[in-house]
Amino acid sequence: MSEQTILNKRAMRFVLITVFIYSAGFGIIMPALPDLIQALEGFTLSEATRMGAWIGATYAIFQFALGPLVGNLGDRFGRRPVFLVSLFAFGFDFLLMGMAQSIVWLFIGRAIAGGLGAIFGPANAAMADLSDEKDRAASFGMVGAAFGIGFIIGPAIGGLIADPHLVEGLFAAIGMNDTARFMAEHSTRLPFFFAALMAFANFIYGWFVFPETMPKENRRHFRLNRANPLGALMNLGTVPSLLPVALVYFLWSFAGQIYPASWSFFAKAQYGWDTKMVGLSLTAVGISMAFCQALVIKRAVNYFGERRTAQIGMTFGLAGFILLALITNGTIALVLCFVMGLQGIAQPALNSMMSRRLPADRQGELQGFNGSMAALAFLLAQLIFNFTLAYFTSAAAPVHFPGAPFVIAAVFAAISLTTLTLLRRAPEAEAETAKDV
Repeated sequence: MSEQTILNKRAMRFVLITVFIYSAGFGIIMPALPDLIQALEGFTLSEATRMGAWIGATYAIFQFALGPLVGNLGDRFGRRPVFLVSLFAFGFDFLLMGMAQSIVWLFIGRAIAGGLGAIFGPANAAMADLSDEKDRAASFGMVGAAFGIGFIIGPAIGGLIADPHLVEGLFAAIGMNDTARFMAEHSTRLPFFFAALMAFANFIYGWFVFPETMPKENRRHFRLNRANPLGALMNLGTVPSLLPVALVYFLWSFAGQIYPASWSFFAKAQYGWDTKMVGLSLTAVGISMAFCQALVIKRAVNYFGERRTAQIGMTFGLAGFILLALITNGTIALVLCFVMGLQGIAQPALNSMMSRRLPADRQGELQGFNGSMAALAFLLAQLIFNFTLAYFTSAAAPVHFPGAPFVIAAVFAAISLTTLTLLRRAPEAEAETAKDV
């Protein structure tokens, strides 16, 4: 085995570990975030939902604005420095949120993470460096699988360590009564500190083991006019057939953001779940995601092609949105969580459709642009889904209907699926077989 092959395997392993830790960290804090917001300001659940929307929107705004900048810096200076800065910012965000004395701290932390700590753009760019075109969808699927595995472990940990009774009982059982009381009193903050510890440990690990994945001959000069969302859009718009797929990617991303934007609040309102049950449901989603991304996406792309794989994933997602909008039985909803991962095969397929249309020296630019699109989708999701949820769970609503945000998600999922179905195939792929893109 050549030295370059060894370095590539080490780089790919670190990228996947990083995405896993990012996902686990995000999953760890999700069950506790509504409780922390309520504890800081004494909000009701409906009020906390609205505030959670603005906090999430802050993350999305900064990621939208700076995603192309980070991607273009990666194309100029390589993936390693961008990756390490993102890792450090990611850990600092969680540390700041765990120490928060007011809501303002949460906004600052999310702004830092959105601007500098978004991992997926650098991760996908590195995976594009390390993959051939024919294996790129599978590589993006591996990133999704790492995210799914993190989501198996993260919410379960977060749901447990945020439970004051469990934490107090654990330390009391070993005779640390004073520590038990202290930890129980601050149990809502423990998930944030635990996530920060994981991120900083991974930063140190990456500093020593992560090699550069982008060859120097593939680097290009940095241009400020391409390092912003509008500039990236105009430059990528010159690539034939790219923007129509990007539109589908954006519409689908918006629909799928219903889960990270609203699930923790929705599950409490719709099913009356506590932190542990929210964590368990997210763990179920993670199991499903990991299975589908690791074992389904590559086989699906090889058999159906990227376009049809995306269509299949969108169809499952659309069905899931409709069912969750209407189901009020928590047990059935928990069972559905185990199949939600099937919709996750759509995004890697769409990402690969776009990636194969660009040369190696523009992969960072594309992934930065994708990050901006995902951030814009998340921003709109936070505001539209969470404000809809807050309204339909408030006393002012004409009817109590927590499922209303899922109805909106279903509409956009249907639009994205229809748009993809109607798109003409890429000019270079018109003579291909069923695997056309």
